Amino acid sequence: MQGRLIRVKALIKKEFLAIFKDPKNRALIIFPPILQLFVFAQAITLEVRNIDISVMDYSNTYYSRELISRFSASKWFRKIYFPKTTKEFREDIDLKKSQLGIIIQNDFAKAINKQSSTDVLVIADGRQTNSASLASGYANSIISEYNSELEKKFNITSPSINVVIRNWFNPNIEYKWFLTVSMIVMLSLVLSLLLSALSIARERELGTFNQLLVSPLSYDEILFSKTVPPLITAFISSIIITLIVAFLFKVPFMGSIILYFFATFISLFSIIGVGLFISSLAYTQQQAILGVFAFQMPAVLLSGFVSPVEDMPLFFQYISAFNPIRYYMLIIKGVYFKNMDIGTVFLNLIPLILIAIFSLMIARFSFKRKIE
Repeated sequence: MQGRLIRVKALIKKEFLAIFKDPKNRALIIFPPILQLFVFAQAITLEVRNIDISVMDYSNTYYSRELISRFSASKWFRKIYFPKTTKEFREDIDLKKSQLGIIIQNDFAKAINKQSSTDVLVIADGRQTNSASLASGYANSIISEYNSELEKKFNITSPSINVVIRNWFNPNIEYKWFLTVSMIVMLSLVLSLLLSALSIARERELGTFNQLLVSPLSYDEILFSKTVPPLITAFISSIIITLIVAFLFKVPFMGSIILYFFATFISLFSIIGVGLFISSLAYTQQQAILGVFAFQMPAVLLSGFVSPVEDMPLFFQYISAFNPIRYYMLIIKGVYFKNMDIGTVFLNLIPLILIAIFSLMIARFSFKRKIE
């Protein structure tokens, strides 16, 4: 019995030494959880604030301006845009310049003076179901409060303003639509990042890395050979997941299938660049997995998956500009739900291409430096 306890104690000590002996392991174990706790506390919230809205005020009267002023004075809303045409109004919501749209009819003031009813149309971006529900709820609350003041002013009991809420791109606010399409990004991220991060680290751990060094392959050829398999595997997986979402979960696909998969391919390429960079720094698969964990959670949190990027502190909004998952999520939802045009897609692909080039260059430099 005593001998068994000694062996168990020695094995436990050995495991602790294996985990904490390497300075990189210590850093990866200590700092990422603290970082993620900080990101969770600052960037993630179920309350939606800093909402930008676009207003089409066809009435342009005292009563309509008074209603709009209630939005500008609210703690929930930030900027108010006044597009001149319906096309500009639609583009504001399409491109996420505004999270909410309000249309005031030209008979607004006339109906109030006659003490009859009129409609105010509230349009929410249904691609982000939680934000759409909360934002439209805030708007409904402000309009209802203004309506109550009018009832007291004119001493009437019937409501003067009827709020009509419409949700673009997801009319019934089906949370399943938002979640399943977001999971295309999440699952593709996990697979591509993990496969690429383990590639070089696995070679080092198994001892086959030295065989690559004595082969006639150049650094670029080795790096390329490590890029192609995870890229193809993740791309095929994303196709399968998309088909499941479209046909099994019956989430309607609205965009160009060619543009969708082209954007997916470029997005996965940028993520694999990050994975190879992690792999070039890791000596073991355990270190690679910890590196994936250190990158993956903050990247997901700062992508707009849980809460909109616009609701995060300005510091985190700047950091998210370097996050490939943010652009991947934006493109996938845009093409899938609303047939995002090719110009807007390519505008969001540019940061992904730059991230891919930069991360692969750093991976190559780190890879070459460690070999030499």
